[in-house]
Amino acid sequence: MAQRKGCLIGCAVALVVGVGLLVAVVFGMGKVLDMADKTLVDPAVYEAVKTGDAESEVRGRLPSGESFVKSALKEGGPAEPEGSSCSWYMSSGEAKNGEETVLRFCFKDGRLAEKAQYPLK
Repeated sequence: MAQRKGCLIGCAVALVVGVGLLVAVVFGMGKVLDMADKTLVDPAVYEAVKTGDAESEVRGRLPSGESFVKSALKEGGPAEPEGSSCSWYMSSGEAKNGEETVLRFCFKDGRLAEKAQYPLK
């Protein structure tokens, strides 16, 4: 009887651990999809916007960019133009030389002051 009870307890613990792992995987997938939805920009959008375009017009074509990977996207890029406000995104296009491309848009005085692309470090 005690051996059977121990087996049931072991199975219950394994079930709880398995359910916990499944929840963690689903949560992780949700975070990845959320990040992709907020940070991926089509290269055609990058090419279409021009320096001097209205900030509201450019931002209207971009996702929010607010994601937990924002700080990682900032690393390795050129210096930000003084007095500007920048947003960083990942290119949804093909990786170049095995490296993902970061797209940066910097705004100043209500206009697109600079756009830059560089490999993710």
